[in-house]
Amino acid sequence: MAPPAQSQRSQSPSQPSGKGEVSDLKVQLRQLAGSRAPGTDDSKRELFKKVISYMTVGIDVSSLFSEMVMCSATSDIVLKKMCYLYVGNYAKGNPDLALLTINFLQKDCRDEDPMIRGLALRSLCSLRVENLVEYLVGPLGSGLQDHNSYVRMVAAIGVLKLYHISSSSCIDADFPSALKALMLNDPDAQVVANCLSALQEIWSLEASTSEEASREREALLSKPVIYYFLNRIKDFSEWAQCLVLDLVGKYVPSDSSEIFDIMNLLEDRLQHANGAVVLATIKVFLHLTLSMTDVHQQVYERIKAPLLTLVSSGSQELSYAVLSHLHLLVMRAPILFSSDYKHFYCQYNEPSYVKKLKLEMLTAVANESNTYEIVTELCEYVANIDVSIARESIHAVGKIALQQYDVNAIVDRLLQFLEMEKDYVTAETLVLVKDLLRKYPQWSHDCIAVVGNISSKNVQEPKAKAALIWMLGEYSLDMSDAPYILESLVENWEDEHSAEVRLHLLTAVLKCFLRRPPETQKALGAALAAGLADSHQDVHDRALFYYRLLQYNVSVAERVVNPPKQAVSVFADTQSSEIKDRIFDEFNSLSVLYQKVLSL
Repeated sequence: MAPPAQSQRSQSPSQPSGKGEVSDLKVQLRQLAGSRAPGTDDSKRELFKKVISYMTVGIDVSSLFSEMVMCSATSDIVLKKMCYLYVGNYAKGNPDLALLTINFLQKDCRDEDPMIRGLALRSLCSLRVENLVEYLVGPLGSGLQDHNSYVRMVAAIGVLKLYHISSSSCIDADFPSALKALMLNDPDAQVVANCLSALQEIWSLEASTSEEASREREALLSKPVIYYFLNRIKDFSEWAQCLVLDLVGKYVPSDSSEIFDIMNLLEDRLQHANGAVVLATIKVFLHLTLSMTDVHQQVYERIKAPLLTLVSSGSQELSYAVLSHLHLLVMRAPILFSSDYKHFYCQYNEPSYVKKLKLEMLTAVANESNTYEIVTELCEYVANIDVSIARESIHAVGKIALQQYDVNAIVDRLLQFLEMEKDYVTAETLVLVKDLLRKYPQWSHDCIAVVGNISSKNVQEPKAKAALIWMLGEYSLDMSDAPYILESLVENWEDEHSAEVRLHLLTAVLKCFLRRPPETQKALGAALAAGLADSHQDVHDRALFYYRLLQYNVSVAERVVNPPKQAVSVFADTQSSEIKDRIFDEFNSLSVLYQKVLSL
């Protein structure tokens, strides 16, 4: 008989079961700390990888701190990076342990290899321990004067990190002045960009408490500095170009010739492959020409092609971001984009959020010359398998009709939707037909002829049912069955959960009674009784108001409920012009994507 199997604890090397594995690592690291044997660095790498993997999955390996520091005495950059990663992870939570790293990090900051100097300086500034600030000032000062551009680049961001740890130490060491000198004189574009980024943040935070910082921030927007950046913009990375363009967007030119100079310098940025650079450039062009109406319109014409190119290239997420900005411009100046409406046709493989934006843009650019083509395209989307897109398409057709473009054909199209016998299509169409009748009462005969064939039992959505009830009350003289349909709806009062529908039902029944009293008297009594007993305050108040009004004077009730009708000319917009202008001011930001003002 085979001996009993021992309890198996098969643990992978990356998942230690207890303190034993960490203790083994500690012993192995200590053995390698002082070894100079060939292959030692390779052995250290394997052990460092295990330590980093344990740390990554949340295992506490802080007990290995001293051993990791001792093993960092090597010229192997990979080992240095892993050691710096480990140290940075545990330094903030263990200030006492962080103190152990100061000596070797300061020593590495003086290493012959610029890569090690830069990595060590970055790690030293990333310790984020306030008690160790005094040890950062010297290496940072040396880093800003280092002959290697990588070290200077790291040092520039290190100054910002120091400022966030201890702003007083940063200001006392006069690092902002050093950054400014470096920004205006350094030959390396990335160093200049890092200095600009750090200075903008420092002076922005300091401006509220220091007049000098406020003056320095304003000095960034002086003509010599702006032109210095513009003349070097091609040397910068894409991120740095966006940073410079954002700064240029805040500059106020002295005259129109200066505006044209800036636009000429940035003209080729509109052809950049990076969408962020193109959008940042467009923002500069738009804001510079706001006070120049003719030039501003020419800018719209100029930026159309770059934006449309970006929409059709790149990922769907990028397309959506660019399309959101194009949507903002289309809403501000639809006439300038009316000839490009085919670019806003939906593709079958586009996500619904992109299609929705395009539908809004098609609605905005519709005019006398392109309405037929746009409405024909929109009608194709009504059969879309995506219900939300089908609804939006119907809404877009109705909105175009409300803009008084080719109303005859559009009304016929909308009435055809009611024959599709799809619940959501019928619901959305009923709401739009109601709005059309409010604006074009002359179409009531054609609309009511079709609407009269729809059974109220097949309409369940509250807004659609409310629209149908409104038409039953408003056009009760033209719809022979209106009193009886309303009576059946009143009989099912208790089953109707929407207060909006119950409010419309009260009004519709009263309208019908004033026009066809004998047929509606029973329904009116039942509706008023149900309304007075309704738990919803608005429904109860309206029923009580109608009841007392009828008791007072029926002719007065007629004037209140059925006043002389006037066609509605303007429907309320969901977004005020002030909000739209503020969103435009925040062009090239998340405000445009969310359609909300994000800045305080």
